[in-house]
Amino acid sequence: MRTLLRFLKPYRLQTAIVLGSLAVNLAGVLLVPTILANMINIGISTGNFDYIVTQGMFMLVAAFVSGAGAFACNYFCADLSTKVGRDIRNAVYDASLAFSGGDFEQFGTGSMITRTLGDVNVIQQAITMTIQMMLPVPFAAVIGIVLACSIDMQMGIMLACFVGVVAIIAVASVGKAAKIFQKLQQFIDRMNVRLRESITGVRVIRAFGKEEMERQSLDEAFSSYATNAIRVNWIFATFDCSSFFIMNIAEVATIWLGGNRVGAHAMEIASISACVEYAMLILFFIMMAQISALMLPRALVCLERCRRVIDHEPSIADGPADQLAISDGGAAAQNAEAPVVAHFGNASFRFADADEDTLHHINFMCRRGTTTAIIGPTGSGKSTIAKMLLRFHDVTDGSVRLCGVDVRDLTQEALRDHISYVPQKAWLFSGTIADNLRYGAPDATDEELWHALDVAQSGFVRELPDGLESRVAQGGTNFSGGQRQRLSIARALVKKADLYIFDDSFSALDFKTDAALRHALAQEVSHAAVLIIAQRINTILNADQIVVLKDGCIQGLGTHEELMRTCEAYREIARSQLRADELEALMDDAAEPDDAVEVSEKPVVDAKGGE
Repeated sequence: MRTLLRFLKPYRLQTAIVLGSLAVNLAGVLLVPTILANMINIGISTGNFDYIVTQGMFMLVAAFVSGAGAFACNYFCADLSTKVGRDIRNAVYDASLAFSGGDFEQFGTGSMITRTLGDVNVIQQAITMTIQMMLPVPFAAVIGIVLACSIDMQMGIMLACFVGVVAIIAVASVGKAAKIFQKLQQFIDRMNVRLRESITGVRVIRAFGKEEMERQSLDEAFSSYATNAIRVNWIFATFDCSSFFIMNIAEVATIWLGGNRVGAHAMEIASISACVEYAMLILFFIMMAQISALMLPRALVCLERCRRVIDHEPSIADGPADQLAISDGGAAAQNAEAPVVAHFGNASFRFADADEDTLHHINFMCRRGTTTAIIGPTGSGKSTIAKMLLRFHDVTDGSVRLCGVDVRDLTQEALRDHISYVPQKAWLFSGTIADNLRYGAPDATDEELWHALDVAQSGFVRELPDGLESRVAQGGTNFSGGQRQRLSIARALVKKADLYIFDDSFSALDFKTDAALRHALAQEVSHAAVLIIAQRINTILNADQIVVLKDGCIQGLGTHEELMRTCEAYREIARSQLRADELEALMDDAAEPDDAVEVSEKPVVDAKGGE
């Protein structure tokens, strides 16, 4: 509840207006039976027509005030619940943006979608229904019983007994249903996950002819939810029937006891109708509250699920430095010869749920104006290195520095402002090509966009009827894999950065386009450091230094020629990708004395990070 009060706090005045309007509505509703009883007992029994007219005017005013209070309560309540729902949804989304990859995986994609959309909708509906249907119950019960006691004490006590019985049944039903609702939300998460897998993997399912198996798997997920939902409905159906039965019994008992009390001259006959009205109103409010009670346990579970996301402490927190600190570090580094942009200093990394390190004692530097390439077999940790630079993961030992500053001492915004990244999976956002290209540089001109497209070998955009304003589907599915990769590269080039990271970003390109793109990149990003993560050896032949990874360890570091002579792991990669004549030519080139002298004159960083 503290979480809900936190989001209600900015709307204290509106909450007070809602409660005030609710009180006015209740006062008007409960005042009408009393006025009616007085009209009959005094006006009709004495034949005082003026009194009847006066009481009728009072009744009309009470009905008008009650209606106005109901309208104001409903309007401001709907507005309040919408604002609170919006704030909770924004808080959940903002919290998720600060999560690392491990934090996000802890909750799961399907669960995050449910918490952001479905759970917040349940909370929003519960706020509206609680204010309009549950809050009136205690006020109506207390005021109605007091008014009934003012007419006749025995009638008031009997009414209080009926209200107590219904309240006990309601509390027991809600308590039993709350445990089931906790399971229901988990089943909804599971259904979301299964649906997302079936939709995104529909081509694989069809290719292997597994439609029936997937249908059965979905049926199991849906059946589990349906079974528990039916149990909840049985609980509240039982409560509903019990409440209706008690209402009818209360009406009969009120008329029976009222008749006896009138016969004993303890009360007047018109007061029976007032007591019946009080009983029906109170029990009606309880019946309405049971509809909210159906939603309340689920809403409490949803609120707790949202609170866990909002209050979750990200495993990666911003450092105390700001953008100026990294800029100063970068400027200082530029005054030195061959300035270092990125430096891995004995860096190791282990996933939170792993038993051993994924990366072991990584040492190398990325220098301004040079290209560093990382190659290795699948699962060797190549992409993890890029994620450590971007602080998607933090090192567990050692350090990673950008422009001389430890990345953990920087804000994530300042760090990523100096890095331009092309992910392994080329992802485009729905909108236009221009919108996607300006993702890292909102103020980029059309000329800069066209230039980046030309460098990225994306000439196909010029052939589109709408050019830069051509529409892009979600994920860029209306473009081929190679086109998406080139557009992702162009998006990275539009942003001016100190370090450009290409995470296996050339895999969907043919060799001719790959060669042309790398040649254009050499001129375009000559002012910055370039880190290329690649699977194909042809992509990195001309890199200034190549890091060979295997099982999370550096097996070799140097130029292509040096590695062909000294690194068996690199030669294995070359043998697996190149034809025999190509491999023989490369081996001959690596063995030529002139080349060896030329390579030795370049500064080479050894495995410990020194020259």
